[in-house]
Amino acid sequence: MPTNLPPDYFDLERQFREAESTAEKISLLEKMYSIVPKHKGTDHLRADLRRQLSKLKEEAQKTRKKHGGHTPVFFVEKEGAGQVAIIGSTNVGKSALVLSLTNAKPEVSEAPYTTWKPISGMMPIENIQVQLVDTPPLDRGFVDRGLFDLIRKADLVLLMLDLQADPLKQLQEALALLREHHIVPQDFLFPENTDEQITYIPTVVVVNKCDDEILDEDMQVLCDLFEGECPLIPVSAITGRYFEELKKIIYDRLKIIRVYAKPPGKDADLDKPFALKKGSTIADLARMVHRHFYDHLKTARVWGSTEFEGQMVQRDYILQEGDIVELRA
Repeated sequence: MPTNLPPDYFDLERQFREAESTAEKISLLEKMYSIVPKHKGTDHLRADLRRQLSKLKEEAQKTRKKHGGHTPVFFVEKEGAGQVAIIGSTNVGKSALVLSLTNAKPEVSEAPYTTWKPISGMMPIENIQVQLVDTPPLDRGFVDRGLFDLIRKADLVLLMLDLQADPLKQLQEALALLREHHIVPQDFLFPENTDEQITYIPTVVVVNKCDDEILDEDMQVLCDLFEGECPLIPVSAITGRYFEELKKIIYDRLKIIRVYAKPPGKDADLDKPFALKKGSTIADLARMVHRHFYDHLKTARVWGSTEFEGQMVQRDYILQEGDIVELRA
């Protein structure tokens, strides 16, 4: 059966034959795989490309271990009020969601395996910014160990499914792959675990491509199948349906509060809150404002959660959502 390969494929194939470094070969193989049409005539070619890519990645991994290295491409410095990693199989809409909700410009394509490295952008939630990270596909044949390191370090994970492409199977495969790498989403019903190496990650299951009211019915059927096993959040990365609900869920699951600093004798800037973890204290806020305040804090007054406005509190006072704080050093 003819494969009908695009002209670009043969140019990439030539570059691959001429490439000398493993990293360059991996990059070219990934590009070749991404542009191969998906039909019966290309099954053998796609399988061969996957085998070659897997072998090269194993070689690269062994080289990194031998030299004590790591995978720097998967390190994403945290910004904003929290880092949210979006994971899932190919073509579920991770890049489209990041493109719609942030200032980032990931490539969005119907072709599979378009994203091969993390891409981050900042998403506004009222007056704070949360970092969303688009990630490569959670695919057993291609996944890099660096992706699991990124997942472990994230403050929250959005596990994305495609409502229109067997979401149950996608979820089962994703959970199995995470479990194999000692990662378990919090709040999921799993058998009792005795593996001390397990990392439990706050996780929200986001079901994408819920584009209209007709598909809401399919979403309800999916929820019924889960029978409360885990919460499912509908969204449409293309139309923007349920974006506000998704933002609220993200804010709640990050378990953060907004606190406002008030300079002595002036009003607080209510457009620029400090985002702190729930349970944070005056000392935590002082450290975030400036090391000088933390080291030399003399007094602190709070408007909001205290018994009376402007009440003086100690360093260990636990702050609440919306508190206004005046620090003096």
